[in-house]
Amino acid sequence: MAITNKPNQVHTVHRPGGWANIKPGASRPQKVFDTKAEAQAAGRKTAINQQAEHIIHNMDGKISGHNSYGNDPFPPRG
Repeated sequence: MAITNKPNQVHTVHRPGGWANIKPGASRPQKVFDTKAEAQAAGRKTAINQQAEHIIHNMDGKISGHNSYGNDPFPPRG
């Protein structure tokens, strides 16, 4: 799994014993969840509160989705 060193990100990843949310540079997750859905919901909440990017990984570590809740340098034209 490739977790980048950008500080304003929250990664939802599979860990031994369940799913967790990790910020780049952290040595370990604060909490491990039983399901991916629980971890994803908590990660989304954290990303919104911190105006960060939420990156969701599959069990094999590949990125399955991401959402940006912060200052997007390339906002969509509307």
